[in-house]
Amino acid sequence: MSIYMILTILFFLSAAAGLWRIFEKAGQKGWLAIVPFYNFYIWLKIIGKPLWWYVFILIPFINVFTLLLMVVDTLKCFNKHGLLEQALGVMFPFFYLPYLGFSPQEQYVHPSKLPVIKKTSAREWADAIIFAVIAAVIIRTFMIEAYTIPTPSMEKSLLVGDYLFVSKISYGPKIPNTPIAFPFAHQNLPLTQYTKSYVEWVKLPYYRFPGLRSISNNDVVVFNYPDGDTVALQMQNQSYYALVRDMGREAVWRNYDVVSRPVDKRENYIKRCVAIAGDTLEIIDGNFFINGEPLPDVPGVQHNYQVVTNGTPLSPRVIDRHGITDWGQAGPGIYVLAMTAEVAEQIASVPNVEQVILMRRTAGRGERYIFPHHPSYPWNEDNFGPLHIPARGETIAINHDNIPLYERIIGVYEGNDLEITEDQILINGNPASSYTFRMDYYFMVGDNRHNSADSRFWGMVPEDHIVGRAMFVWLSLDKTKSFLSRIRFNKTFRIIR
Repeated sequence: MSIYMILTILFFLSAAAGLWRIFEKAGQKGWLAIVPFYNFYIWLKIIGKPLWWYVFILIPFINVFTLLLMVVDTLKCFNKHGLLEQALGVMFPFFYLPYLGFSPQEQYVHPSKLPVIKKTSAREWADAIIFAVIAAVIIRTFMIEAYTIPTPSMEKSLLVGDYLFVSKISYGPKIPNTPIAFPFAHQNLPLTQYTKSYVEWVKLPYYRFPGLRSISNNDVVVFNYPDGDTVALQMQNQSYYALVRDMGREAVWRNYDVVSRPVDKRENYIKRCVAIAGDTLEIIDGNFFINGEPLPDVPGVQHNYQVVTNGTPLSPRVIDRHGITDWGQAGPGIYVLAMTAEVAEQIASVPNVEQVILMRRTAGRGERYIFPHHPSYPWNEDNFGPLHIPARGETIAINHDNIPLYERIIGVYEGNDLEITEDQILINGNPASSYTFRMDYYFMVGDNRHNSADSRFWGMVPEDHIVGRAMFVWLSLDKTKSFLSRIRFNKTFRIIR
């Protein structure tokens, strides 16, 4: 059992014991504090709140706010009206409730007998702001968070300008690696360019609470960018490791400010999980195969097509009417358009279009920017693998032939001292011919298959990088349009599939 699970159980028992004693001080039977559902009914009576509050306790996400308010009202029943006291009670109820319950100096007072406390306007505003920040941080960290789509890598499933909610409870929320951070700032402090929004002298090991489900093939997943553990600050939109391969390490360190980032402060990416732990993935001529079986394309997956006209321009109205946003011109009458197969058929029927050709890279022609960046693996975006995706507890044989595939997993993600010599492979100083993985891994690919920097470029995603499942688009804006026509009403309020 992990330390986090032990602490969770202890915190729960501590809060329950505190409520037991508080119930007794309020004239109720203490054991009612551990009776599921009925305990909330009694608790509302103790703090003098109307019973219709119980409805809010049953509503997901809203119940977090409600329980925090109930903690604050419990503190008031013990004459704890100070801002600091209430803030501590909200942040550490598993300590404060037992203190109120077990301390002989703390006496319960029914809300009807409490003196009227007059608060200044500044105090009321401070109370509201602090409570809202604490509640929002809890929800954002452990339940649900809002994200936006910045690049076209997931078109047409998700568009640039889509605002969506990501569920962290689907796969289980994880403990932040850097718990001390400025609220709502991901990497840098507001109004600064490179000033960190977090401190690293307190770091917590990885732990994920149980989730509602596990990751499945074709889930749309938000995760921390694995290649983002090291960043050249002036070139954050590019992989540091790609820069090193292109320029050399000395040139990168000479020309840029290079920093490292903990897992939870790396860039958030959103892709579709095409292969889960234990799968074997292969891409043949752009078609995905999982364990030898074809992986069906989900609606919205698009590829690059070469469109050749009779020499006349392809009308921008035609492009706009078909919802094509990722395109370019390769020459007179020659265009490259990212489209779904259905849209490609429609474009083929345009009067001045003579050819629509699905673009594919040749098998056996490796690209140096494709994982694992090794000459023994001549892979490209359309012809890749076979690659086995490791699962937690799985043991595989390792040798000089396949170590390029798992080198980063063993040495970086799982924190081993890996040394590869001409004669042998050393893990933590010991010769190794096999390795047992400690985490599950996943292979993530963008739905815009020819315009997505994904696992084909930088490898597999460890389970400790998983943030949550993309669930719902609540707003979609086309920022290329005028202010009044920006909202894509047909793309707003839709479930992500």
